[in-house]
Amino acid sequence: MKNFLKLAAAALAVLVLSGCATKPPVPYDYTEYKLSNPKSILVLPPVNKTPEVRAPYSMLAQVTLPLAESGYYVLPVSLVDETLKENGVTQAQDAHELPSAKLREIFGADAALYITMTKYGTVYQVLDSNTTVTAQARLVDLKTDKVLWTGSATASTAEQQNQNQGGLAGMLITAIVKQIVGTVTDQSHPMAGLTSRRLLSAGRFQGLLFGPRSPHYNKEADKPR
Repeated sequence: MKNFLKLAAAALAVLVLSGCATKPPVPYDYTEYKLSNPKSILVLPPVNKTPEVRAPYSMLAQVTLPLAESGYYVLPVSLVDETLKENGVTQAQDAHELPSAKLREIFGADAALYITMTKYGTVYQVLDSNTTVTAQARLVDLKTDKVLWTGSATASTAEQQNQNQGGLAGMLITAIVKQIVGTVTDQSHPMAGLTSRRLLSAGRFQGLLFGPRSPHYNKEADKPR
């Protein structure tokens, strides 16, 4: 009897875990986003939480394209960065802490995009070496200071790799070569570009909505594709 109860409990636990694992993701609530209806976006210098000093500049150089293709006017990022520095704001964290009203007064944008870099670079492991870039973002209405959208994305060279069939020695050599190539050629930069597209291209599930300059504007469902 005790064994039967144990088996029944184990089976029940498996069913519960299976139910949790297959639960569909919750659609993003775009209520505030749609009420705000931003047309222009100010991209602030990304906050860097990685050891790589080039991480925020690599991301900043590649965010305009997906935002523009999504239908938004994007203030020139180099001009924004220079304007902040001329006004004594030299650190990204300080820029992120500026009041929304002040940012709107200076730049005249409808919304500001705050990006944080959490991973950037090539990491050597015992049997592998991958280049990974991860970023988080939030879009804030500069008139109301309300958060309109938050999201995150990541990209890694591991996505394009096939399983190594050369045995342990071959795997070790491959990992070392990948580490050297990743360091010398800066594979992180194209991964940052892929991350920015995944993060900021409209039409993705839980992603940004299409802006007024897009032919898809106001034609999308409440849950982006």
